[in-house]
Amino acid sequence: MINIALVGFGLSGRYLQAPFITANSNYHLKTIITSNALAKELYPEAQIVSSIEDVLADSTIDLVSIASPNATHYEYAKKALLANKHVLVEKPLASTSQEAEELILLAKQQNKVLSVFQNRRFDSDFLTVQKILKAKLLGDIVSYEVRYDRYKPVLNPKKWKETPSPGSGIIYDLGPHILDQALVLFGVPQKVWGQTYTQREGSLIDDAFDIYLSYDTMTVKLSSSLLVREESPRYRINGTAGSFVKYGIDHQEDHLKADLLPQMAGFGVEPIENQGAIYSNIGDVVIKGKVETEVGNWGLLFQNLYEAIAEGKELLIKPELVLEQIKIIEAVKQL
Repeated sequence: MINIALVGFGLSGRYLQAPFITANSNYHLKTIITSNALAKELYPEAQIVSSIEDVLADSTIDLVSIASPNATHYEYAKKALLANKHVLVEKPLASTSQEAEELILLAKQQNKVLSVFQNRRFDSDFLTVQKILKAKLLGDIVSYEVRYDRYKPVLNPKKWKETPSPGSGIIYDLGPHILDQALVLFGVPQKVWGQTYTQREGSLIDDAFDIYLSYDTMTVKLSSSLLVREESPRYRINGTAGSFVKYGIDHQEDHLKADLLPQMAGFGVEPIENQGAIYSNIGDVVIKGKVETEVGNWGLLFQNLYEAIAEGKELLIKPELVLEQIKIIEAVKQL
């Protein structure tokens, strides 16, 4: 049993992490750092504290999951590692590659597991894309395009999300998700270029971006904007044998907000109308139709994290690959 302390009880802590922690019998949610009284109501057995120091002083806590604002990630992760805790950090791991490198080195020195909450590696749509590419249903991939859009023309009431800082802006908010997926599929690119934009009225941070990753015979384009009202394809993948196009995003976040929990029937299942379309050929056989979407399961991240800590198994979300995504973000921001 791993005792875990959850730092923060906002969107990530309350909806995206706590339900999976409590659904996994290998974990005990011992402590939550929050001023939100709802945390005690939802998790009465958890101890509610007000500061990171309360967690660091508790020798019974094995793992600290940091789900606080971006600017705190590096500081809290460093303190937790120095206090001999394993650490899970909400993306981004840190605001700079230098900070990320320091955390990776410190984790190795402390002989502790350091991982990042790249939950969208276990989205229903991305799990489906992985199966299609592994089966070579599209042949050799020549172009891979992903969009992660929202329509939020009004500035976020959370001041820290709208304040210019090293880790602010949509490229640090949504960029890590689709960058992580691309790096998992294709590895570190040979060349990076792109641009960030500030489009909303009164905005002081970037709220849209285009990132291009260049490989030998393939180009990856990753885009996001907070001013896209009409849905575009989330995935558009072209290969030498065919194409795959998919609309819609994984439904786990919506399910959790609607109180449908991971252990309940239908959790992570995507509506049939969101199934992706494939048009390809294998030899002389033409394939044209819909692809059944895999069931999304962010719980796989927590199960693997447990196995890495308790059993020494290979960690899926390696901080070294996350470091590469931060380097890409920095490169684009400097262009």
